[in-house]
Amino acid sequence: MRRPDDPSYDSLDRVRLARKQSTPAERRLWQRLRARQLNGYKFRRQVWLGSYIADFFCAQAKLIVEVDGDTHANQPEYDQRRTNCLQREGFHLVRVANADVMQDLDGVLEFISDYLPSPSQS
Repeated sequence: MRRPDDPSYDSLDRVRLARKQSTPAERRLWQRLRARQLNGYKFRRQVWLGSYIADFFCAQAKLIVEVDGDTHANQPEYDQRRTNCLQREGFHLVRVANADVMQDLDGVLEFISDYLPSPSQS
């Protein structure tokens, strides 16, 4: 999947702004995904993938992790189109709820780990 041909400064500003204005749940999850803390996999945050910005992305596993808040309840059709588009490009997308990240971070990390190949498979 390619980025838009000419990513404008506006597009780059959107990513920078998303990083600066992370939700508390995104910040909390990032503290445990960064620096290869989860099974040695490298995650990046707020990454352009085609026309979309992924909350967290592990290139090695082609895994996208989205942290969903209340706004996602109002946009299921958009979320499904986005998921379908990214899956057609070979990515696997998992969604976790803000509340789960805040109340059961270890459970969320275990859930994400289930989508990462074991070290012997990578």
